[in-house]
Amino acid sequence: METRFEFGKNWNGFVKKYYNEERLAASQKHLLQFLEVTDLKGRSFLDVGCGSGLHSLAAFRAGAERIISFDLDEWSVHATTYLRSTVGDPDKWTVYNGSILDKTFLINLGRADIVYSWGVLHHTGNMWQALENTLGLVKERGRLYIAIYDREVIKPSGEYWLEIKQAYNSSGFLGKRLKEVKYIWDFELAHRPWLLPAFLRKLREQRMRGMAFYPDLKDWLGGYPFEFASTEQIKSFCEEGKELKLVKVICGEANAEYLFSAELSR
Repeated sequence: METRFEFGKNWNGFVKKYYNEERLAASQKHLLQFLEVTDLKGRSFLDVGCGSGLHSLAAFRAGAERIISFDLDEWSVHATTYLRSTVGDPDKWTVYNGSILDKTFLINLGRADIVYSWGVLHHTGNMWQALENTLGLVKERGRLYIAIYDREVIKPSGEYWLEIKQAYNSSGFLGKRLKEVKYIWDFELAHRPWLLPAFLRKLREQRMRGMAFYPDLKDWLGGYPFEFASTEQIKSFCEEGKELKLVKVICGEANAEYLFSAELSR
């Protein structure tokens, strides 16, 4: 029996333990820089698979006119609702429990100027359908910002990590901790103990997008379902017959980040 990783509990733990103003600022900075804008004033923002809710909050801080956040996992909805409460439960920010694979649910959302889904669609169990549904949420002249596991960058192969993720999720508490230690030894330290001081410094640093190492580690080892694609596959899928144009893609990490623009009538 396949076991789905508890993404929401992981992100709920992140909010409780790691959330602070510095992480919010890092998330907002990364979001605006990638979108190539100075703020989100006058724009609606749709967060597909909102996770911790940090990036929806960043959009709120950046002045988005309307924010819609949704996630399949109730714990993620809880985490996002909590962050929404820290800014006074604004009417312009709505949080839903829903799935990107549920077309009936999506119809009621409408379209947004900015549709954002970072590291989510490849965990749905049906990545291409999830991506297809996400494309339909982008307004005319809107922007689509997604991050998808990159087949060409993931080393060892995606098939290797699929086995790791399945083993991690089938393990008990101790087994999970041992697998986390093994990952750090194999991939962070590369069997070189003298790198430990540098690794410990890394743990104290603010990570890109405001994330934190340990929740990210658990997400990487446990994140299942799990799919991946090449950048050319994503580009072709989003552009061919979809009235979207690739603005830029940033590769090199496990997740390739894509920015698409919907320039034609939709």
